Amino acid sequence: MTRYVVRLFARYAELFGSDQVEVMLPSGACVADLIVALRGLPGGASLPAQPFVAVNMAQGEPGTALHPGDELALLPPLAGG
Repeated sequence: MTRYVVRLFARYAELFGSDQVEVMLPSGACVADLIVALRGLPGGASLPAQPFVAVNMAQGEPGTALHPGDELALLPPLAGG
């Protein structure tokens, strides 16, 4: 099992009550596994179907593999004009 720290921003930090959370995932985990783990945390049930996950400052697709030491962030949708 590998421990991952996920940074949270804006609305997601409010949902989870913190600016970061930790999850434990098995070797070979991917972004989809991370999202499942996040949904299991208090506040995680309110996540949208496909939240934007950044892996090492790039968009992570559901199948993107995670590796020890990856920088992970959960970013809310951006609005603007």
